[in-house]
Amino acid sequence: MRNFFVLSLCFSLLTTPAWGQTALDAAPEQILIVGKRPGPGLWKASRDNHVLWIFGTYSPLPVKMVWRSQQVETVLAQSQEFLGAPGVSIGVGWAQAFNLVTALPFAIGIKNNPDGARLQDVVPADVYARWTVLKQKYIGDDTGIETERPIFAAPVLFQKALAHARLGGDGDVIATITQISKKNKLAYTPTAISLPLDNPRGVLHEFKKSQLDDLACFTKTIDRLEVDLDAMRTRANAWSIGDVELMRKLSYPDQESACNSAVFNSPAMKSLPGTATLEQRMRDSWLAAAEKALGKNQSTFAILPVSQILNPDGMIAALQAKGYVVEQPD
Repeated sequence: MRNFFVLSLCFSLLTTPAWGQTALDAAPEQILIVGKRPGPGLWKASRDNHVLWIFGTYSPLPVKMVWRSQQVETVLAQSQEFLGAPGVSIGVGWAQAFNLVTALPFAIGIKNNPDGARLQDVVPADVYARWTVLKQKYIGDDTGIETERPIFAAPVLFQKALAHARLGGDGDVIATITQISKKNKLAYTPTAISLPLDNPRGVLHEFKKSQLDDLACFTKTIDRLEVDLDAMRTRANAWSIGDVELMRKLSYPDQESACNSAVFNSPAMKSLPGTATLEQRMRDSWLAAAEKALGKNQSTFAILPVSQILNPDGMIAALQAKGYVVEQPD
């Protein structure tokens, strides 16, 4: 077993690509679809009567949407294994728990700019002016956030804006799928990889004092909030009704790649072994688990971000290149 220590940085799938490269053709929908929705159908990869069913996750989704898919429930009831989504955790073993505890004091202040700097001191004036408009709209008069590093302030603004637009995460959908899989006693196989953290005290200390190249993260978050909230509603609606063809047409500004890059290119994170090949290792881990499951199970259920499913260079395309028959939902 491993005890995972996760910095408050939301380590999701790295460099998540946009759904597509074409611009949104139709006018954005202003009204969110709520109520009970099925989401997209399941993608299918198969060989020799062994099937891997893949459910595409997406966020943000309407906050009042209730997800229910009879197809997912049926497939889970007939499957033998559930594969988790790709990801990365920063972990220490149980034998190193004492180091983790002693590292915690260094985490105090890790969100703040070094040397007491404020956001207006570390970002260009024009970018800060745009930040101020959005902050007032979505956060209000809170001044505490002004002391935080751009990479920490940006996601706070982003989440506040999503809440204002009545959009939220996909946690409820994933939790429901997990609950159904447990009810059917599926074996669970995590596919996320772990970066060993032998010296958490030292890493946190280095991270706290180091400068981060996080301006791109901050700026692209602002870019997206200025132009993309209505399009987010359109994507959420397309996912909720399972409109695969519309999902293929959609694109959006991608700030996650810039934010993840700022973290993993920092001196503190570069000191950890394996960070240089992180994205490839996550990809390899999921594909290895998928092929192993396809070899031994009649039916396996997996979750992947829709962006990875629709990406022409993503996981599903890799399975197809390996000779598996891939079918998209109707």
